[in-house]
Amino acid sequence: MPDFRSKNFRIIAGLVGLLLVIGLFLALRDGSRLITGDQLDLLAQKKLITRIVREDPYLYVRTSKMLYRVPVSAVDLKKVGREYPIEIHKKWDMLNLGLILLLLLLVGLAVVIYYLSRRDRLETARRVETAEGEREIPVRESITPTRSRVRFDDVAGSEEVKRDLREIIDFLKKPARYKKFDIRLPKGVLLAGPPGVGKTLMAKAVAGEAGVPFFYQSGANIVEIYVGMGPRRVHELFQAAKKAAPAIIFIDEIDAVGRHRGSLRNEEREATLNQLLTEMDGFESDSGVIVMAATNRIEMLDQALLRPGRFDRRVHLSLPDMEDRRKILELYLRRKPHELDLEELARSTVGFSAAALSTLVNEAALHALRRGGKQIEEEDFEAVRETVISGKRKILSFSEEERRIQAVYQSGKALVATWLDVPYDRIGIVTTRMREAEREINSRSDLLARIKVLLAGSAATQAVFGEQYSNAAEDRAAAIAEARRLIHDYGMGEHLLARDDEVESLLTEQYREVETMLLKLRQAREAIEAWLLEHENIREEEARRILRDLF
Repeated sequence: MPDFRSKNFRIIAGLVGLLLVIGLFLALRDGSRLITGDQLDLLAQKKLITRIVREDPYLYVRTSKMLYRVPVSAVDLKKVGREYPIEIHKKWDMLNLGLILLLLLLVGLAVVIYYLSRRDRLETARRVETAEGEREIPVRESITPTRSRVRFDDVAGSEEVKRDLREIIDFLKKPARYKKFDIRLPKGVLLAGPPGVGKTLMAKAVAGEAGVPFFYQSGANIVEIYVGMGPRRVHELFQAAKKAAPAIIFIDEIDAVGRHRGSLRNEEREATLNQLLTEMDGFESDSGVIVMAATNRIEMLDQALLRPGRFDRRVHLSLPDMEDRRKILELYLRRKPHELDLEELARSTVGFSAAALSTLVNEAALHALRRGGKQIEEEDFEAVRETVISGKRKILSFSEEERRIQAVYQSGKALVATWLDVPYDRIGIVTTRMREAEREINSRSDLLARIKVLLAGSAATQAVFGEQYSNAAEDRAAAIAEARRLIHDYGMGEHLLARDDEVESLLTEQYREVETMLLKLRQAREAIEAWLLEHENIREEEARRILRDLF
């Protein structure tokens, strides 16, 4: 039973009583106008009466505009009755009316009591669940997919990434073709790259090209503060995708849920990660469901996610090179009036991601509109360039001098890596993608070769400019870490017992060898530098071709 002394009960009961009083007042209120018998005769003479009702002790006379009442004792009923039919109504007894109103009041109070008692029962049940360690879980909306309208034509550049993903699209469109040859595609595809390079847009383009349902979830949205909600959401997501197969599940910012498990434990996140691993293990590769995920911090992912059978295919999206930037700018400027030199504009936006270029074009268009121009001009880009850069701290924007320094630095790394057979995908002015070693056992020579590559950039800038630059900080730290690992962890130093001075001695020796190598191969390094200044990136096969042509 509810508390009759509670404030809520008193308020609701008072409102019910007030409504009943208002209803009673309106029912009993007589809104007619009192007139005399002579005035009634005058209304009759003018033929204004439309209806007469007798309800003792009055006759109620209705005209087209008013309602009048006349005492029965003041009227000759026979005379009036000859001219107008008199309807006789018996008036409700006040006692009967009071009983009805009392009954209505009791019914209203019963409804209020039922509502309050039901609410109290639900509140008590929730308190009991909380006391037993269960938290209240909100009602989940049904998981529904979307149909992506994005196509590869809407994603400028990234031609290599598109080639890597076309196989996934073909599998989703023609699964029988692959089943015939007993080919199993990866269950998971991980899109890795810095912020703003278009990982989410690329996933939508895959879904759009394949024409399959697209289930989007962010890692942060999956992991919630509610106990058990994360695993439940993952399970529902996979169940919905299986019913809609062929389909794509896309988890954006998967590092929010898939971060490697360490000392700082988060039981809810770990439970969600375990559920994700279980679901990926639970469906077959021919189920028609492909799991795609995006991250800009692949080094933070738990190794269980990256092992074969889960996210075993990785597609790297890097910052766009000059040709990609030209295509991106062409796409964003397609419907905007301009007569810009896109080659020069692409050259001046080194380090801009696709998202940053979109912002730059939009801001330039707004600037042109503000100044009253008829089209976007180069001065509009120059006016907003610094605003865009300062608003996005992670954008790397080089001046021509810095571009040359970076080209010299990276040309040294590319030359030494090619000469010593250290594998890499590409080395560019903006990004470097060294290939992970495929061997479980590495020789001392292999480790020394990787250290030489890390030191080559510093040696190249020292040889050309006679100066060291801050762009070498990351590679220099990595070289020191590799040297320490070689000496202390692997025991490959000159002495059985590692010495601290051996690390510095090893690094100095490798640096001298790199200087000698660059001096002998100066012409090749300059050719690679020229290639980088023109194309911004160089691949291993292109560097080998340059070496073959020169030697």
